[in-house]
Amino acid sequence: MQNPLPTPSPEAQEHSTRLIRLIQDKIAAGGGWIPFARYMELALYAPGLGYYTAGAHKFGAAGDFVTAPELSALFGRTLARQVRQIMAQSAPHILELGAGSGKLAVDMLSELETSGQLPETYSILEVSADLRERQRALVQQRLPHLLDKVRWLDALPEKFSGAVVANEVLDALPVHLVHWRDSALAERGVVSEAEGFAWQERDLADAVLREAAQKIAVPDDYVSEICPAARGLIQTLAYCLEVGALLFIDYGFGAREFYHAQRNKGTLMCHYRHHAHDDPLYLPGLQDITAHVNFTDIAECGIDAGLELIGYTNQAFFLINSGITDLLAQHAPENMRDYLPLSGQLQKLTSPAEMGDLFKVIALGKGMAHPLTGFARGDLSRML
Repeated sequence: MQNPLPTPSPEAQEHSTRLIRLIQDKIAAGGGWIPFARYMELALYAPGLGYYTAGAHKFGAAGDFVTAPELSALFGRTLARQVRQIMAQSAPHILELGAGSGKLAVDMLSELETSGQLPETYSILEVSADLRERQRALVQQRLPHLLDKVRWLDALPEKFSGAVVANEVLDALPVHLVHWRDSALAERGVVSEAEGFAWQERDLADAVLREAAQKIAVPDDYVSEICPAARGLIQTLAYCLEVGALLFIDYGFGAREFYHAQRNKGTLMCHYRHHAHDDPLYLPGLQDITAHVNFTDIAECGIDAGLELIGYTNQAFFLINSGITDLLAQHAPENMRDYLPLSGQLQKLTSPAEMGDLFKVIALGKGMAHPLTGFARGDLSRML
């Protein structure tokens, strides 16, 4: 880490220390080494201690990073317009994966209520009990009359028709780190060291992971991520989806760019109190750990599982196609108090220098008879 990060409070440090001890116990039980994917899973999702399962603020100015829904209500309201089109071709139901603070759900429901096209149900699959309570409280505060439409799930439904939405979910799934070196394949894992952890590589033993790695052409001495968990999620969603579409919004690339020769250190990134760095072994439980998404892998997995690739584009094209500028136009430029902040938010959401190009949107569906407006222009399928 080049720049010093903020020092955690004694309480936060103690929380991280408890998680460190838990992970070290898992390492000992695993023979002194665990794959990085297992470390990432524990660091993010260990019950009561992981980053997403403990109670610290994560989103917005008081947290560690700002997501698009936290940045502007324009994001959720625009996404609702696309979801409305999906529901019209399938069923009036929405399923959101990993709903964060609940802001996206509130903004989407507000827009759908305004248009008179509310879903019959808005389901949220959320692994964090703490975040569930925050989501419920926000809906209760902002849309108390719609609380009966919102339900929280412990697992994916066996069958579902409608729109599935996942904003910045794929990037938080545990990834395996593979090292291509000297015509051999090694997996990078984690061992205990003093009061923390250190890296250690071992021969890549997992047959499925090895087969996937062998299909990837990269230069020698190259480290990157493979995410079987993402494939598992897509396959499960494909199985339960009867009619409708999955919308994934996240930062990432197609495979050629993901495994570009210059990206030989991988894409792992950590966020701690609005500081970005690349050391996932630092302060487990207090920082987010993410990896960019290989959208080619997502598309291929969906197609193999019986889904159709409906569209793939960047966030800027998707939001503009879906009518974000129309929403801004509802506010008169003369009303500078309202218009200027919204205009600035739109710029951040769509500018190539901000979120507009790095973030991509992919739609996979089943039984959809008509194209989705969010992908009318700016198709990037050739990049997959």
